[in-house]
Amino acid sequence: MPQTLMIFLKPFISPPSSSLLSKSNSGGNSLDTNVKIYKRAQVVCQGMLTPRKFMQKRRKVEVFKSAEDEADQKNWRKMMNEIEETGSSVSVLRSQMDKNQALPKDLVLGSLIRFKQLKKWNLVCEILEWLRTQYWWDFNEMDFLMLITAYGKQGDFGKAERILGYMNKKGYPANVISHTALMEAYGKGGQYAKAEAIFRRMQTSGPEPSAITYQIILKIFVEGDKFNEAQEVFEALMDMDAPPLKPDQKMFHMMIYMYKKAGKYEKARHLFSLMAGRGVRQNTITYNSLMSFETNYKEVANIYDQMQRAGLRPDVVSYALLISAYGKARREEEALAVFEEMLDAGVRPTQKSYNILLDAFAISGMVEQARTVFKSMRRDRCSPDLCSYTTMLSAYINASDMEGAEKFFRRIKQDGLVPNVVTYGTLIKGYAKTNDLEKMMEKYEEMRVHDIKANQTIFTTIMDAYGRNKDFGSAVAWFNEMASSSVSPDQKAKNILLSLAKTSEEQMEAKQITGCANELIVDSIPSNINDNDEDDYDDDDGSGDDEDIDEKESILSGEKLDQLIISGSASSQT
Repeated sequence: MPQTLMIFLKPFISPPSSSLLSKSNSGGNSLDTNVKIYKRAQVVCQGMLTPRKFMQKRRKVEVFKSAEDEADQKNWRKMMNEIEETGSSVSVLRSQMDKNQALPKDLVLGSLIRFKQLKKWNLVCEILEWLRTQYWWDFNEMDFLMLITAYGKQGDFGKAERILGYMNKKGYPANVISHTALMEAYGKGGQYAKAEAIFRRMQTSGPEPSAITYQIILKIFVEGDKFNEAQEVFEALMDMDAPPLKPDQKMFHMMIYMYKKAGKYEKARHLFSLMAGRGVRQNTITYNSLMSFETNYKEVANIYDQMQRAGLRPDVVSYALLISAYGKARREEEALAVFEEMLDAGVRPTQKSYNILLDAFAISGMVEQARTVFKSMRRDRCSPDLCSYTTMLSAYINASDMEGAEKFFRRIKQDGLVPNVVTYGTLIKGYAKTNDLEKMMEKYEEMRVHDIKANQTIFTTIMDAYGRNKDFGSAVAWFNEMASSSVSPDQKAKNILLSLAKTSEEQMEAKQITGCANELIVDSIPSNINDNDEDDYDDDDGSGDDEDIDEKESILSGEKLDQLIISGSASSQT
């Protein structure tokens, strides 16, 4: 039996791979049959996530051209480390100057290029602004363009405008790079109308927009929820007989993401199939975009299998999406098996992918398995963040182990992290579920002492806890407290208050408070909030499974997973 994954099965089934995932169309064993066998599996922690050779830290052997080259390289790296540590580039660069003599051009350009690659645009701006004042540096058109681009990436449209004005005074002609940079600056600064105005002006009077210009304007429209404008620009390129350029892969990716964001999944699927007809190559990112909006784990697995059959290698985002789908469906064994497959494929896990696997076990209260994942993060140099700690805390909560939860909550502080509203909310919900109102309020008061404001979920949790303990008056008081704290009660909070009202007088009061005086009380309204409605730390189930599933909480919100998808795929490429 493999050491990497000790799963006892009758019969034994190996971890899911491309040959195992979704064979329903080929007439073989269906995925549904395989995963039902998996459902009976018992995960044994001792063999989980054993180290792989590729994860081990190795000493890199470097070859230098000469002793002088070695000295220069080491000096440059030392300088870059100092800039990283101090957060200021100019002071470190000045210290490299010998009696106000010019710095070597290679050293300056190497630093700029490296910070550009790292997307540390603030340091790029700082260096370039300093170079403008140095007599020994010939600040030319390319420097201006890099500076305006850097301000654009930061959304600082005021400074981007100023630099563009300097360029005009210097006699440099307007070009597509400077206009695109200013357009991006407006977009990142939330000035969507101004960004669109620049784009329209480029279309009518030049300079001619480039492919990057189109990619950026689509991204600006999508981020600003201006879906109609994005669709109009994209379709115009698609419908032109002789378009200035054809929609490329990155534009298709952004539009698929847009339709996903807008909830128009059929249009996203249509666009996916249209790529092949238009001669646009589909890659791993394309399939990731399609996987990202599927809510049924079987559909996600099917797309994953299609990607492998197309000869494409899954990346860390692909694996994370499949792990997340299995986790939401409470299929922890499959989630772990996919993670193991990722390690076997030599794909280095990220902090976010570890958090997703951690969440898969935490949702079902599988504390030992969650602890194994948590420990593996440190071993594999993926330091747990506050999300990791809060997810681990939720594992204790969902296992109804409040003593363990308290100990781990203290560890969060001991490890130098500061609990936030989600961390406190997780602990408060745990005490609410065990009807320990005294400890619940103790944690609430502790949170307020640390100047952390309660969110809607915490108010609703406390309101529900009092109501379930036959204290309707306190439940009403907490509903009113929610409204007075500038937190507007949502329909879920109203439904819960209505369900807590038992007598006719209570029902009348609840109707008046919630504004539902003309509506009937429905007996089937849930009497507690320990379900899977979306809130600050609950996720959609999305399993599509007919089997009964325990109602547990998830820390990873859909928004956080969405950030992983877009940062790892379509958005990052533009």
